[in-house]
Amino acid sequence: MSLPPLLQRLSIPVIGSPLFIISNPDLVIAQCKAGVVGAFPALNARPPELLDTWLARITRELAEHDAAGGPPAAPFAVNQIVHKSNDRLEHDLELCERYKVPVVITSLGARQDVNDRVHAWGGIVLHDIIHVTHARKALDKGADGLIAVCTGAGGHAGTLSPFALVEEIRQFFSGPLALAGAISTGRGVLAARALGADLAYIGSAFIATREANAVPDYKQAIVDGAAADIVYTNLFTGVHGNYLRPSIVRAGLDPDHLPESDPSKMSFGGGAAKAWKDIWGCGQGIGSVRDVPPAAELIARLRREYDEARAAVAA
Repeated sequence: MSLPPLLQRLSIPVIGSPLFIISNPDLVIAQCKAGVVGAFPALNARPPELLDTWLARITRELAEHDAAGGPPAAPFAVNQIVHKSNDRLEHDLELCERYKVPVVITSLGARQDVNDRVHAWGGIVLHDIIHVTHARKALDKGADGLIAVCTGAGGHAGTLSPFALVEEIRQFFSGPLALAGAISTGRGVLAARALGADLAYIGSAFIATREANAVPDYKQAIVDGAAADIVYTNLFTGVHGNYLRPSIVRAGLDPDHLPESDPSKMSFGGGAAKAWKDIWGCGQGIGSVRDVPPAAELIARLRREYDEARAAVAA
């Protein structure tokens, strides 16, 4: 297993996953300054022109942090939905090229033309996948690394056990591999590495941080919730994902009897109204989330737990 140099300077091997609506410059900058990769979906910047402002601010503040001395900031990442329904993709890629975004996370389709563009400006591409077929296709089209999104991950997620998926991927790929799926503690980060992943991909725990762009009720629902409160459905986007049961109930729906969505009608366009904006994505790892700290405090806690777990295993 080997990581490119920019992913070797992390304080703990963690990528903060790009969270729909939630991830914003405040959260990304806090994550990077604390030594983990901070990421956000390009589509979170609305209207599209706002993406320029976000990228300028993130780039400037991380450069200022590094110039001040001390441990360098981790790189940041932008998530691009490369599905054909994303009518903003070209606009958003042009801005990523202008700011030479170091890491691009691609989702819902693998495209060689997108990978080639990122490589041309010196960036790397990580592609998220839920099974081996997608993994092989992404690598064939030039992805530098993979994100294995396993059962229990928040938002769009697969159904495979990480024990199965990581092992199968490692039979043909030795490059950068991140693992997503109910990881919210330092022990979970160490477990991901023990399975064969290089990095843990953590989302839900960062929703319950002060910088996150989530309403207080959303954050509190994560603090109060547990794995049993997660519902897996494709109703809201056309792609199966995990969501908080209380938010589905508040929307007037029965979480135990949700209809199936037509996957062919999924839409990730920048201008489309979000009919389900109050449905809260979340993963099964929230049972260990018990407060709403600053992101830096959460990362420090993850680092302590990670070091303690390593020492316990060594003993």
